Amino acid sequence: MDSTKTDHLLALKVMRLTKPSFATFDSVTLDKRDFAYHLTDVASSNMSCIGSLQDFSTSEVLTLPQNFGSIFLGETFSCYVSIHNDSNQSVNTLIVSAVLQTGNSNQKLTLSNNSSSPHPELTPGSSLDDVINHEVKELGFHILICTVSYVPQQPGEKLQFRKFFKFQVLRPLDVKTKFKNAENSDDVYVEAQIQNITTYTMYIERVIFEPSNLYKIQDYNKIDSYQSTFGKLSYLNPMETRQYLYCLTACRPSSRDVIPIGKLDICWKTNLGERGHLQTSQLTRMAPGYGDLRISIDSIPDIVSVEEPFYIKCCIMNCSEDSMNLMSYFTDQYSIRWSGISGRSIGSVSSGASIIATFSLLALESGFQSISGLRIYDVIRKRTYEQDDIAHIFVNPD
Repeated sequence: MDSTKTDHLLALKVMRLTKPSFATFDSVTLDKRDFAYHLTDVASSNMSCIGSLQDFSTSEVLTLPQNFGSIFLGETFSCYVSIHNDSNQSVNTLIVSAVLQTGNSNQKLTLSNNSSSPHPELTPGSSLDDVINHEVKELGFHILICTVSYVPQQPGEKLQFRKFFKFQVLRPLDVKTKFKNAENSDDVYVEAQIQNITTYTMYIERVIFEPSNLYKIQDYNKIDSYQSTFGKLSYLNPMETRQYLYCLTACRPSSRDVIPIGKLDICWKTNLGERGHLQTSQLTRMAPGYGDLRISIDSIPDIVSVEEPFYIKCCIMNCSEDSMNLMSYFTDQYSIRWSGISGRSIGSVSSGASIIATFSLLALESGFQSISGLRIYDVIRKRTYEQDDIAHIFVNPD
């Protein structure tokens, strides 16, 4: 709260409107055997303690903020602006404007201005009040500039004064995203890590991934359509991190190098129900570079046995602009051997087309093994494409 200088007829007072907080105090515990226990009644001397809980440092008394303090990104900044006539004469043509200057961009946003219809008269002892609300969308220091202009009856010249109120906008959440391409499809897995970097506990109301028009989404953070995997009461303690997982399936192929994925929309509440809302900027990812030739697994067994042949089917796609005449060669690995004929012709594949090729393999070691060592040779270009880590398979020792 602040007021103007005494050389003006009007007083400007601005107070931020926010939820109260529970008062805290330093509790002093005394044992009944102590001499001071019989001289001092701690519970009666401290009005803020909760009943007989003298040892509990948080009281049941609520306190209001004493200054503008700090506000977190995504919260709504609310303040109460009051113009009071402290003089013994009326003032005319009262104009009040409130402008918010943001931190990094120095952009000025007009939150309130009655210059188009000035208040005609403010009599002695009366006030003109207004409540301003603004959702904060930028970090850094902000300055609220309140300007008051009026015309006193004597001497009748227009007077003006201005007050500045500075506050800082902090970041409440640290959001990190990771992308992982599926091995056997064009699906993209998005992992979102959300960390509470404030000093108080948050109630996470909702976390929604809004995909772009290029993708459709599958949410893996719900047990069913109603219950979340984090339970009914989704609290996030200070410095605690929570992970969310989404699967995105492409609706249609895209020729862009940078593909827009979507946005994360997060809503939360603080201890006493003050709401916050944060939406990330458009998340993007680089289109995977497959080169001229792309190989994906069409079918593969879940489990195979040692020294027993098994078959896999590979989809070989020609991503170049020219046709290809392909042949397959093998480079044996110690754990898994190729048991087919090396140098076999696969066939001709036109630009943008694909072909299914079946290969026979033999596992020599148990465990989780990688399938590598496939070489695809293009007879027309005389170029060899090395394909390693095509897939992984579990080999049973029995």
